[in-house]
Amino acid sequence: MGTQTVIDQPRFRAYGRRHLDRLPEINRLSVEQRVALKAVSSVLPFRVNDYVLRELIDWDDIPNDPIFQLTFPQAGMLERADLLRLEDMVVRGEEGESFQRLVHDIRLRMNPNPAGQKLLNVPRVDGERVLGCQHKYRETVLFFPVQGQTCHAYCTYCFRWPQFVGEKDLRFAARNTDDLVQYLSEHDEVTDVLITGGDPMVMSSAVLRRTIEPLLTPSLDHIRSIRIGTKSLSFWPYRFLTDSDADDLLLLFEDVRSRGRRLAFMAHFSHSRELETKAVTMAIRRIRGAGAVVRCQAPLIRHVNDKAEIWAEMWRRQVALGAVPYYQFVERDTGPKQYFQVPLARAFRIFNGAYSEVSGLARSVRGPSMSATPGKVLVDGVATIRGEKVFVLKMIQARDPEWVNQVFFAKFDSQAAWIDDLRPAFGEHQFFFDPYIRAMYEGRWQPEWAQTDDDSEELTA
Repeated sequence: MGTQTVIDQPRFRAYGRRHLDRLPEINRLSVEQRVALKAVSSVLPFRVNDYVLRELIDWDDIPNDPIFQLTFPQAGMLERADLLRLEDMVVRGEEGESFQRLVHDIRLRMNPNPAGQKLLNVPRVDGERVLGCQHKYRETVLFFPVQGQTCHAYCTYCFRWPQFVGEKDLRFAARNTDDLVQYLSEHDEVTDVLITGGDPMVMSSAVLRRTIEPLLTPSLDHIRSIRIGTKSLSFWPYRFLTDSDADDLLLLFEDVRSRGRRLAFMAHFSHSRELETKAVTMAIRRIRGAGAVVRCQAPLIRHVNDKAEIWAEMWRRQVALGAVPYYQFVERDTGPKQYFQVPLARAFRIFNGAYSEVSGLARSVRGPSMSATPGKVLVDGVATIRGEKVFVLKMIQARDPEWVNQVFFAKFDSQAAWIDDLRPAFGEHQFFFDPYIRAMYEGRWQPEWAQTDDDSEELTA
């Protein structure tokens, strides 16, 4: 297990919307900003802790500070008319039934479950949908343990915001691993299980062990990798240092390795500042010492990290700490996307600018990548072909493995920010995957690996 030097032992304390007036830092905001914060945080989740407040945010640079933008909801995240209505009700203290109806209506208009998550990704056991799992790509199943459906702090751009707003119909959550284990026992094509949320690192080590242990049995020896998706290294690195069960957690990681499985720690870093503290350096050292590989990913976000130098510095720091730059994502088409999204053309320039400034060790990163309905679509270049300016796109992960690594082209559009904004190049009427996705929504097609005995042998696009 990784060595640990003497470090302060802070106590974790989280603050939500109801604590806003008690945070002394909030006094730095104007009355108008505070009202907007209360209005927007009634729709989108808000949670911070002392580590974020004291060690990450530069309160002399408010509201432009990137970590403040990352964690505190902003007025521009809602449509103007919705914001004004909510602000008026907040000021008048009218947060009853009509207020909650308005909040619910706004959430439903924000595409809470993008890319067919509810309709296309939910597997079945004995004909029943397993709502705590997703299976989109052949090799990987996502699992959402109910105990991990919160975070040490919330990112304002999080595409999983519906997990945190208290609306059960929008959430994925599983109370135990029974259905997951049964499903995996019937699907030996699966090699990786990603435990996600929320953040599994809010779970106690004992609960996390009860989640992971069933996946390590000899009967599931086709599961070669356990992945943990987490923002804890950014928002509460003391989870691995001084929390009461930190040592037990590292022992669990060592157990996964000793039983012949790989443990991949999918760390979410949004800005280089999150990698600068002594605590995060020590936490990464301990995790790696316990046999886990730390892979780093984040979306490209306006107001937070939309500069090439930020990404270059972030990748350099990750490599210096022994972590692996993995993905730069495009902000998904959900939640306050209009506030955060960056046009694909600019995203590609930012990625290339950063990529060209780092050594080969950091060039393990892939991006900008859209996690869209058909799969992960990489913006691989901008070119002029036969006189037409186009985006060069590549499918780097896909519902149908036959699509992986397939290159295709879209008309160049300087304002397009998502795949739905793009049109096929060279006079084509649709992208190659479009008829299959339509047929999938209509129940007429599944990729071969996902077909069951109940599926027709004549499923076509």
